[in-house]
Amino acid sequence: MAAAVLIAAAAAVGVAQAAGASAAKLRPLLTGLDQPVYVTAAPGEPSRLYVVEQPGRIRVVERSKLRSEPFLDIGKLVSCCGEQGLLSVAFHPGYAQNRRLYVNYTDTGGNTRVVEYRSDGVRVLPASARRLLAVDQPYPNHNGGQLQFGPGGRLYVGMGDGGAGGDPENRGQDSTTLLGKLVAIDVDSGATSLAGSGLRNPWRFSFDRLTGDLWIGDVGQGEWEEVNHVVKGGLPRNFGWSVFEGLARLKEAPLDTSAPLVQPVAVYPHALGCSITGGYVYRGKAIPALQGRYLYGDFCSGRIWSLAVKAVRGAAAKPRLEPWNVAQLVSFGEDAAGELLAVSLAGTISRLVR
Repeated sequence: MAAAVLIAAAAAVGVAQAAGASAAKLRPLLTGLDQPVYVTAAPGEPSRLYVVEQPGRIRVVERSKLRSEPFLDIGKLVSCCGEQGLLSVAFHPGYAQNRRLYVNYTDTGGNTRVVEYRSDGVRVLPASARRLLAVDQPYPNHNGGQLQFGPGGRLYVGMGDGGAGGDPENRGQDSTTLLGKLVAIDVDSGATSLAGSGLRNPWRFSFDRLTGDLWIGDVGQGEWEEVNHVVKGGLPRNFGWSVFEGLARLKEAPLDTSAPLVQPVAVYPHALGCSITGGYVYRGKAIPALQGRYLYGDFCSGRIWSLAVKAVRGAAAKPRLEPWNVAQLVSFGEDAAGELLAVSLAGTISRLVR
């Protein structure tokens, strides 16, 4: 029965291709970047973008032009590359007033560090560094790396299971470790709590800017990639790894019962890709046909799919294969207006336009 469900889900990805074609295009915005892994905007800055480069820099893009001087350069503190490096940035919701921002990187020992900085509006002030989270990493892969502010103003951190293959120490279902978890931080007090468990490598996740729903692209093991969805207020949840990979049972091991188990709303097999890149629910205005659809893709194949949020909430979601392809699709991003950006690790950022 489970195998039939998986085959049907995979088929739904392919058959929807023609219906998903639209007039929208991915137009290059910037080229020649040094291993970009993320792009975002800061509150109160409608004409700027901030690009995270994996070796340890954040670059500023103003009115489509790249500023020569980095906004932040912590290359000496960072181990790079592979799945390590400077992995993301999140700006405080009150950044326009308090100038606080947060970065997630692997230090020179390969361990995860989440650090608060302040800026002067032009560049980051190095002396303002304040560590919020430190997690030792037993292996150099599955570091997660995403930071996002969620409803209620807490900072969420996606933590991978620590690495190796198959979660050999069952960290995803071990509530005594932060590995394999979604961690919520009160950035004022520094207090942390578990918002989710059972994650393999939630490389990219996001909150719908309209509804507050959570969307996670969790990178799979050998066969299945998955999209997880939790409605606003529905955390914490157990996402099932490593007892499950996608909808398939991976191994016989006890599930952590401290949070309800949630199954993915979409999966795809490794015939279509090998490493999911989670994205965003489109809430921009440039492409009305995409309004309310969650877009995600795959690093290896460059494919991009979308899901209708209304269908997901009704438990009848069918992924739609979109007509764009991005080589080394490492991340998506949103500008200040909610328009969608796509990041290629090869050095290009593209904008979705009509």
